[in-house]
Amino acid sequence: MKLNRVMIAAPHSGSGKTAITCAFLQILKDRGVETASCKCGPDYIDPMFHKEVLGVPSRNLDTYFSGEEMTRRLLVRDRREGDTVVIEGVMGLFDGIGGVSEEGSSYHLAKVTKTPIILVIDAKGMGRSLLPLIAGFLSYDREHLIKGVILNRISPAFCERIKPVIEEELKVKVIGCMPELKDVVVGSRHLGLMMPEEIADIRDRIRKMATELEKSVSVEDILNIAESAEPVTGFKEDEIIHTEEERPLIAVAKDEAFCFHYEDNLKLLTDCGARLTYFSPIHDHELPKGCKGVLLGGGYPELYAQQLSENKSMLRSVREAFGSIPMVAECGGFMYLHDTITDKDGNRYPMAGVIHEDCYYTDRLVRFGYVEVNDNGRCFLKNDTSVRGHEFHYYESGLENYDCTAVKPGTDKSYSCIVAGDDHWLGFPHLYYPSNPEFALSFVRKAREAMDRELCKNYYLFGINGWIRGQE
Repeated sequence: MKLNRVMIAAPHSGSGKTAITCAFLQILKDRGVETASCKCGPDYIDPMFHKEVLGVPSRNLDTYFSGEEMTRRLLVRDRREGDTVVIEGVMGLFDGIGGVSEEGSSYHLAKVTKTPIILVIDAKGMGRSLLPLIAGFLSYDREHLIKGVILNRISPAFCERIKPVIEEELKVKVIGCMPELKDVVVGSRHLGLMMPEEIADIRDRIRKMATELEKSVSVEDILNIAESAEPVTGFKEDEIIHTEEERPLIAVAKDEAFCFHYEDNLKLLTDCGARLTYFSPIHDHELPKGCKGVLLGGGYPELYAQQLSENKSMLRSVREAFGSIPMVAECGGFMYLHDTITDKDGNRYPMAGVIHEDCYYTDRLVRFGYVEVNDNGRCFLKNDTSVRGHEFHYYESGLENYDCTAVKPGTDKSYSCIVAGDDHWLGFPHLYYPSNPEFALSFVRKAREAMDRELCKNYYLFGINGWIRGQE
């Protein structure tokens, strides 16, 4: 498939990838270019900023999660010939698993998908030293994917002086620069950037960045680089799972506290036969009527612990649903299911009470990085299979006994995680279902079984006055 595409990457985190990506997306939207966006790696928050611009979900692409062929398939899914795709890189261009492997890096994704790269350089405080920095990245780019550079946080005047030097000595195009804009900086917290909905003037900030980018960067050069991308090949067509059975309803937590979901996870659940509905553990009073499964994703329950704790009817609804319908909880959702959450100020808030322990702030990063989890065929996965995911949390559970084993890729490290049973899977790892579609299939299958059980409880008998309702 011929997709116009480009990756915005950088030598290190904090170089300005997200700002420039969002500004470029805004420019394309304003020009009426049919555009989609993707984020390299397991990040949840950057795709929220992409969606804020385009109004449609952004997709995560990760070569560790899905392998090379599946990654190419996910890139082209729902796309049309001639669409433009903007991919935001992660961390430094060559930083992969454990910081030492190519797999999982922005460069590996670009190589697997043959996507041209624009390198964003944080040039503040630098002069001619930019040249050896850029030269090093160019020499390490064995596939010759880097097609241009953008110099970030420098003045247009200096950019004009250094640009011909870089182009003459390194034979790489300087597409332009981005001046430092202190009044559009987005704040951060322990899990990354603040979310778009927390920033009152986020739309104005993005438009201001787009205006500045269009002044100082050649958008036409970026579009030409995107159009030069080779067709995407080496993938099979999507294998959609068809079912004639009634589709069970799975309730997905989605509000200020629970906002971390991979779009491809949700799509896979629907492909496997589920209907999805959304609810708010903060604002709604109970689980959606008729739901036969619950998905509690990650987010920031610790920031909304008081509101969550005060919504006693929802806590009771979730607690009563546990054990009768399948439930999957990841990170923040796992925290919510504990008896209590103790925040970093020492305040303890009652929660759903499914897991009889406290979940507490540790003031340190407890787990970080990719994991591969096996439940030994007891719960959601077949024997000798696993599902891949990512952990990133500062909170810890008082639990000591778990049911699954997590393995850190590229190392010999493993540890116990996940509270798992026939109808539940609860733990800190954020799972990526396409890494093993069997997980999504099992979840939907268990939801359908819960629906069938409900149908069996209520049946009708023919009596003297006609059909009367009975119970099992």
